[in-house]
Amino acid sequence: MTLLRSTLFALVFYAGTVLAVLSAFPLVPAGPRVLRRHAMLWAGFHRLCCRYILGIRTRVEGHVPSGPYLFAGKHQSMYETLDVLVIIDDPAVVLKRELADMPLFGQVARRAGVIPVDRSGSASALRRMMRAAIAAREDGRSILIFPEGTRVAPGDQPPLQPGFAGLYKQLKIPVVPIALDSGRLWPRNSFRKRPGVVTMRFGEPIPPGLPREEIEARVHAAINALDRPR
Repeated sequence: MTLLRSTLFALVFYAGTVLAVLSAFPLVPAGPRVLRRHAMLWAGFHRLCCRYILGIRTRVEGHVPSGPYLFAGKHQSMYETLDVLVIIDDPAVVLKRELADMPLFGQVARRAGVIPVDRSGSASALRRMMRAAIAAREDGRSILIFPEGTRVAPGDQPPLQPGFAGLYKQLKIPVVPIALDSGRLWPRNSFRKRPGVVTMRFGEPIPPGLPREEIEARVHAAINALDRPR
């Protein structure tokens, strides 16, 4: 049954994604805010597909503040990268450059205001990320980053990537950590998804201005609060 659900989800969601990307191009002249509203519809479509095809839904714990904040989330599957867009108010998402460079999708995503990041960590790439994040903050938007840098299996707790500490220092806004357990239902290297409830726990805001070691330790502990091996 999980294989049938997963196959149907892939057919419906990815067909809808192609339509969403193609229908976004006529909206480009209207500006990034319109494109982001369009992206919200896509994220909502993803949530409906997850709920009614896969049987996966989200339980939100804690308070979700309105921006600008620096949201730092655990990353175990594709699920949270879209579902969190329904929960957080208009975040600027820090996105790996490979996705932002994809034909069609990447063009629309850049126009909408995502923040591409080169995971090689070069100084020029980090400066570009900082400038884009500061511009988003000045526009009153929150920034969303997955500070461990990539999807990890339940139980894996790699150190935070250096870009997080740089953003925290430059933005001077509170951090809201997000713990989650999506990898139990949506394993990163498996086509099959299992039904159930994904918990997203939003922690208490951590103030700006803390030393690097302290902010990294607090965020690392908070985003891994729900983490447990499969």
